[in-house]
Amino acid sequence: MSAEHRSRRILSGMRPTGRLHLGHYHGVLKNWVRLQEEAECFFFVADWHALTTHYEEPTAMDLHVWDMLVDWMASGIDPEKATLFIQSRVPQHAELHLLLSMITPLGWLLRVPSFKDQQQKLKDRDLATYGFLGYPLLQSADILMYRATGVPVGEDQVPHVELTREIARRFNHVFGRDASFEEKANEALSRLGKKAAKAYSKARAEWLQEGNTEAREAASAAIAGSANISSEDRERLSGFLDGGGRVILPEPEALLTPAAKMPGLDGQKMSKSYNNT
Repeated sequence: MSAEHRSRRILSGMRPTGRLHLGHYHGVLKNWVRLQEEAECFFFVADWHALTTHYEEPTAMDLHVWDMLVDWMASGIDPEKATLFIQSRVPQHAELHLLLSMITPLGWLLRVPSFKDQQQKLKDRDLATYGFLGYPLLQSADILMYRATGVPVGEDQVPHVELTREIARRFNHVFGRDASFEEKANEALSRLGKKAAKAYSKARAEWLQEGNTEAREAASAAIAGSANISSEDRERLSGFLDGGGRVILPEPEALLTPAAKMPGLDGQKMSKSYNNT
């Protein structure tokens, strides 16, 4: 494996909710076959993710897990070139999901577009559960656990990768700073000026607690607009706002798949959940 090959790590998964259809092949598997030649790839059967919408059908999903792996290999996925695994067989996914849930503001999950959209489209199912709300957070745990640099996704999943990037920044902010980082940041804040420091602190709190992007922009503006601080202070306050410190969890990039959206019979994304395959 070349150095360039090793430097790129790809992670992607698929929910075992039934037999594969054309959307899986053209939208996902053809891309995986190409990626396994270009990067270090981890492809997994996302059986815990399937429970977020099919929690009443665990036995049926168990049957689909192995069929899915066989179908992947029949489509050209090579276990010698990519790591294949079943999500529930790796308990660390659940452990990291639990840890991330301790630091993720509820507002970040509520603003994910797919949450309300899926509730509208799947009205026949009871999706008023934390499992469904926390689906993107479990995705984040999957991605960050393997320190993936890229995640192949369709258009509807791009916001989930952006959420993962925000969570990585927050995790690094909470756990990646040295002992004196906050003390030095507060010293820089005192040099910012009373009015600007107050605006920065208020906006920073709104950003970290509620995920308010406008508040983040306001905090950045307070830093940029001050002539009282050094470039070092400016960098420290920017790091204090966005995480700073050691990067424990790198931020992944969303890799939009060539077939970003495979339409079903009704024009929506092809999915068994929508009965349009």
